Amino acid sequence: MTDVPEWLLINENYIPLTDKDTFVNKSILSIFRVISRIKMQDSIQQTHLKINVPLNVLCTAILLILVSLTKSLIFVMIINVYLLSILCVTDTDRLIRILKLSVGVTLFTAIIMLPAFIQGNSYSSIMITTKVFASITAVGLLSHTTKWSLLTKALKRFYVPDIFILILDITIKYIYRLGELSLSMFYALKLRSVGKNNKKYTSMAGVAGTMFLQSMEMAEEMYHAMECRGFSGEYHRMEKSKFKWIDYFHIAIHIGFVVLYLYLGRVLS
Repeated sequence: MTDVPEWLLINENYIPLTDKDTFVNKSILSIFRVISRIKMQDSIQQTHLKINVPLNVLCTAILLILVSLTKSLIFVMIINVYLLSILCVTDTDRLIRILKLSVGVTLFTAIIMLPAFIQGNSYSSIMITTKVFASITAVGLLSHTTKWSLLTKALKRFYVPDIFILILDITIKYIYRLGELSLSMFYALKLRSVGKNNKKYTSMAGVAGTMFLQSMEMAEEMYHAMECRGFSGEYHRMEKSKFKWIDYFHIAIHIGFVVLYLYLGRVLS
């Protein structure tokens, strides 16, 4: 009977050195936010108002034009009251996300305009700040209550070139797919870095190179798949939009905004 070597009888208590994963963790969180934002946007359930999407896009564009062109602070405040009243009927999660972005951008604008306000140009400072809040809130309401697919579908009704719709649609899908791939690669980098690893930054070149090669491969596969399916680069509308009472009410409100804009513009001139 052979004796067991002493080194086999020694208890191994390996404690790896502490390492800093701040760079990897921040990269994972930033990519995860983008992916979750796109996935959340694609799975959005419309509010109980269910306004026609092309009409909603058109009315939002008109509202942005009126807000940017007006010289009346009263008109901008009325628009803000209208947008806040719409926010009141949305669910809490959407309200918080929209207001977080709107208030953040508005506060940043207010800080930028603070020197002009101190020097006596208060009217222009307040006007620009309120316009920024109205614009960001209007766009936030549109983006947080409408799916990406419905937005690109609405662009076709306004005779937007098909190449622009194709680029927008494919870009969103590519960001999501490549985001998932980069997230998996960062997870692998974090799990395989045992102990002290001071070469995490050098791994970014490998991650970027792999992403580039994967994107080229995905582009070729998508091109061949679309070619095999007979895609000619044209988008076709398969259904007609039907207006409901809420759509006509929405139209009436924005016609009222146009009339109010013209009236206040004539008064101020």
